[in-house]
Amino acid sequence: MRRMRVLAPAVLLTVSIAIPVHNAERPNILFIMSDDHAAHAIGAYGSHVNETPNLDRLARDGAILTSVFATNSICTPSRAAILTGQYSHINGVTMFNRFDSSRMTVARLLQRGGYYTGMIGKWHLGSDPVGFDRWEILPGQGVYVDPIFYTATGENTYTGRYVTDVITELGIDFIRNRPRNKPFFLMLHHKAPHRPWEPDAAHRARFMDRWIPEPETFWDSYETRTDALHENEQRVAKDLTRRDLKLEPPADLQGAARAAWLATKPDTVTTAVDGKTVTLTGEALARWKYQRYMQDYLATVQSVDDSVGRMLALLGREGLAKNTMVIYTSDQGFFLGDHGLFDKRFMYEESLRMPFLMRWPAAIKPGTRSGAIALNIDFAPTFLDAAGLPVPRDMQGRSLLPIVQGRTPAGWRTSMYYRYYHDPGDHNTRAHYGIRTRTHKLIYFWKKDQWELFDLVSDPFELHNLYGQPGQEQLTTTLKAELFRLKESVRDEDQLANEQLPNGVDGPVARLRGK
Repeated sequence: MRRMRVLAPAVLLTVSIAIPVHNAERPNILFIMSDDHAAHAIGAYGSHVNETPNLDRLARDGAILTSVFATNSICTPSRAAILTGQYSHINGVTMFNRFDSSRMTVARLLQRGGYYTGMIGKWHLGSDPVGFDRWEILPGQGVYVDPIFYTATGENTYTGRYVTDVITELGIDFIRNRPRNKPFFLMLHHKAPHRPWEPDAAHRARFMDRWIPEPETFWDSYETRTDALHENEQRVAKDLTRRDLKLEPPADLQGAARAAWLATKPDTVTTAVDGKTVTLTGEALARWKYQRYMQDYLATVQSVDDSVGRMLALLGREGLAKNTMVIYTSDQGFFLGDHGLFDKRFMYEESLRMPFLMRWPAAIKPGTRSGAIALNIDFAPTFLDAAGLPVPRDMQGRSLLPIVQGRTPAGWRTSMYYRYYHDPGDHNTRAHYGIRTRTHKLIYFWKKDQWELFDLVSDPFELHNLYGQPGQEQLTTTLKAELFRLKESVRDEDQLANEQLPNGVDGPVARLRGK
């Protein structure tokens, strides 16, 4: 398969920095991001459902951060926040709307600062990538099998191939064929484990008969919670479709009728259990759906873990391991049956929390661990700091380098601000904003004028809403004051809060071409 490469001459930028950094000492940066990979599906974070030896190696050989959070837990806004170091209301991407490619990004700054830059895999920002010497991206969400990739001048179809393997091999090719006189910055973005969770045959076989333990909150009744949680449509028991569950449609169904059958959310399923044909309903069906969902989800995660292993092996063979900063994260968290849910969006812990592992042997001690509150808007300043480049004042994040080097700066944040906009939107998840401190969380569903308050120390699973309960008045007042202080400090003046911006990142392939 012919692969196209677009090379743009690097524009050198003269900068003044506090500590002189010679070009030979500047680290390569390999940023690996998956889509919807929950931290609690990684061994290093204490997973009870799978094993991830290659990701665990990153944690063992470098740093693991345990309190990294998304500022807006859906794909496109998180990607825009990572590129710009800015909240959604500043960078203009609040939901699935197209990213303005004229905006400054960390890729453009690194490219100007002498880095050879690449973007491979899931982009999901609508506009073409800017600031990259070479890019090859999936249109929209992309597909797992026979994927199409766009380049600046055309497109490639990888017939008979699995998307995780293709992304990995393109990443390997980027590193092997890089200019040797420059450090590189590569964003390697996997589609997996995004819905519809379609593993390749080898990984599917590893999980198809495996029993996955249910989370403690799988049967959460939502008692004491606001209307928002009761109204959501991302429940394992009720909202997984026949396509999600990999049910086979009748052979005579074609076209629109077949698509409608696959999109149906079944309330009964006839299947084989212990060699017998049974029809499942109610609780038994919910448990079966959870197993099907998790078996496929974890199988796609395993393909990503294998990919990370291949990339680490390449760095070793190329003699690049010592001075390459390798980061692994996901664009947000994900519900793995927690609260009976799949997907993300809500500010609850499983959706809010992002995995963040970093290995850089030249600068980070093995086994480093920190619970300092970090955000996805911190990633861009971190890359620039490592490269010895100044961080623009309009970036709202802070470099994490001191954190991963074991020295949390005085005055580091003790609370974080979150805002989700997409309402009405997918899964009927209601718009909300809120704060998370080290010990508490306050959430405001502003369109419904309803609040939730959780004590994360005594109630880590967020089952008991304390808002309005006797004895919580002073705590509520304190947290509201902190919420509005943070809201003001990040310059959130409710701009874009009540606009349903058009989807500019998904749709027919032909519509996604363009600048």
